[in-house]
Amino acid sequence: MFCPECGSTDKEMVGDVCIDCFLKEFQMIEVPKRIEVQICSHCNSKLEEGKWSDEFIPEEEIIYRALERNIKVADEVSNENIVLGIEQIKGTLASCTVEAIGEVHGVQIEENYDTEVKILKTVCPTCSKIQSGYYEVVVQFRADNREIKEEEYAKADEIVERTLIKQSKNDKLAYCPQIAKLKEGYDYYIGSFKSGEKVAEALMEEFGGILKKSPRLISEDKSTGKGLYRIWISVRIPEFETNDFIKYDNKIMQVHSISKNSLVGAEISTDKKHNIPMKNMEDIELIKKSDEIETTTVISKSPQFIQILDPVDYSAVDINMKEEYSNFNIGDEVKLIRINDYIYLVN
Repeated sequence: MFCPECGSTDKEMVGDVCIDCFLKEFQMIEVPKRIEVQICSHCNSKLEEGKWSDEFIPEEEIIYRALERNIKVADEVSNENIVLGIEQIKGTLASCTVEAIGEVHGVQIEENYDTEVKILKTVCPTCSKIQSGYYEVVVQFRADNREIKEEEYAKADEIVERTLIKQSKNDKLAYCPQIAKLKEGYDYYIGSFKSGEKVAEALMEEFGGILKKSPRLISEDKSTGKGLYRIWISVRIPEFETNDFIKYDNKIMQVHSISKNSLVGAEISTDKKHNIPMKNMEDIELIKKSDEIETTTVISKSPQFIQILDPVDYSAVDINMKEEYSNFNIGDEVKLIRINDYIYLVN
């Protein structure tokens, strides 16, 4: 066979022409003269194929990725090696080079191109939401039948901040654009539902209580016809606190600890400990606060009784001896609580 282009009869043929004529017209790679890429001016995430990346990407890396995505290598090329370079960056325009070496039908060829990458600064949907104060969840921090203490508010603020910092590693909407400080408690506005749930769980872990979720329809997505909801999560912490005195199942106990799912209380008459599920919080009655504990003095001691001085009328009161009272000595100060006209010694 002969080549219709050059008339050669002794060269390898590629289709209807010889290898030399084929390579004259052959282009190993295609590189656009100008490439445009959109990045967020706030978080540097990049728009690729209609989707925004969630990661922070350095500007040079964005340029190299844009070059890689826009270079097309012909099917006939094998063992290709492509070297990308950035000559200079002026403002949002980068002058770049592309060097390619590869084999085509056993012949090694080399191509060089100049191109430019234009960076278009815009705002990604997530950063747009953040700028507008967007939120998906309101976490309501409340107390049951009492005012929340200042130290409890301070602890709650700390928990919310710590939780959102941890969540922000994987959730760009893990932020709190607003805290509404109301008479009944604080409302924490949280960017994403996922992080809002984590905040509520962290508050429950610290304070215990009852958690309730309430979705509310705020608008309708005109493009899909679906409702758009926000979630209100109520964290209602108990009326009682550690060391307070409660009544549950006809037993009077002192609260030893409170956790997310339960509390531990000890009967003040027997010291027997009980684990009470926090879901039964509404069945727990607060009897006395820990600040109602009084201090008195041991005035007498026998194998059957320990006698103390009533700090109200200074009368002598006999308390049945228990093992834990055996180390008390006359003159020692002890703690007591009055419940239903009866005096109990407490820790």
